[in-house]
Amino acid sequence: METTLVILAAGLGSRFGGNKQISHVGPHDEILMEYSIHDAIAAGFTQVVFILKADMVELIQSTIGKRLEGRIRVDYAVQDDTTLPSWYHRPEERTKPFGTVHAVLCAKDVIRGPFATVNADDYYGKEAFVIMHRLLCSLQSASDAAMVPYILGNTMSENGGVTRGICKIVDGKLLDVVETKNIQYAPDRSIVSDGGTLTPDAMVSMNMWGFHKDLLCRMQTYFEDFLKALTPEDIKAECLLPVMVGEFLAKGGFTVSAEPSPDKWFGITYQADRQVVIDQLAALHQSGQYPQQLY
Repeated sequence: METTLVILAAGLGSRFGGNKQISHVGPHDEILMEYSIHDAIAAGFTQVVFILKADMVELIQSTIGKRLEGRIRVDYAVQDDTTLPSWYHRPEERTKPFGTVHAVLCAKDVIRGPFATVNADDYYGKEAFVIMHRLLCSLQSASDAAMVPYILGNTMSENGGVTRGICKIVDGKLLDVVETKNIQYAPDRSIVSDGGTLTPDAMVSMNMWGFHKDLLCRMQTYFEDFLKALTPEDIKAECLLPVMVGEFLAKGGFTVSAEPSPDKWFGITYQADRQVVIDQLAALHQSGQYPQQLY
């Protein structure tokens, strides 16, 4: 079965201060998303799709794309206004992308099978891709989906607030997900957000979702409804995968299998996170979990 890894790499990276997705962090100048691709190939994925800003395509093709030749099918998609409905006109004041649902839809013409999404600036760990590949192969229709959640305490940044989808999971099924912003450590090391205190063992979404290819049609309708509901002055709203999944669950007839990863997440949200990621990746190479060079 063909299985696709969709890498969400078109974010502006404003908190990081640049294109964090293409920051060199491995011991041989590897980019963080290369670790996801390496682990996905080992797990059995047959295609990778990069969703990029237009000015990043040539760079990714000439670096990561070139290194992947002969290892996995590689396709590229650009998240831009050409994929917006013809009846919608972006407000001149809006500079933000339209979110991760729109990002996936920009790749709908090249996705070849059931697909998983991951953030370009996150390290997910080897086991997460093994779990997700197995879950993808079990999807029967657009009514079935999958996710690999993480323990909140394993996904924090020491350098500022983060956004996570707080998940309610019962008997291996996701019942609800609530997008929660500004999650950070309080001075006493408790975990707090704008909505109050959170438990360190809460299950959270890190955008590692798995969908049947047939869901893309429903996603298109959902995104167009999102655009229709926008007011002219609403120039920052984004159409996000966790919110979409939560609304599909609330309507019923939609099932999300959830199997937590035992891996520890790390990623680049802020400039200060970069050195932490460099050190953690170096340790993984030194311990033999990754070869001296990925490719």
